[in-house]
Amino acid sequence: MRISLLAFASLVIAGTAAADVALSIPLDLGHDGNVEAQSYSCGEGEQFAVQYVNTDANTLAIVPVGGQDRIFVNVVSASGARYVSGAHVWWTKGDKATLENTLEEVGIKECQARDAAASE
Repeated sequence: MRISLLAFASLVIAGTAAADVALSIPLDLGHDGNVEAQSYSCGEGEQFAVQYVNTDANTLAIVPVGGQDRIFVNVVSASGARYVSGAHVWWTKGDKATLENTLEEVGIKECQARDAAASE
């Protein structure tokens, strides 16, 4: 019995320590890669910035959802730029954008681009 309790305590401690681990994935921007930031206004005065990471091999968007930054991956779209992260879809075309939670019936948020800033 003592060994089982010790093993259980070790697992709990290991699980807690693993929860504090951060992951970093280096991306080589390549010759033509860049990082751009775009501010958006959505709905009733909500404002946030989205970072777009464009590399030779990857195109990503970092969008705040529910108070956390989420990494969205660019996928094929007929028009505009479409990014997905789990059940969420971030879709931009011109200065308009939508953030959709595909698991909710009324989960679409309409957004408008504001001033743009670019950085590398």
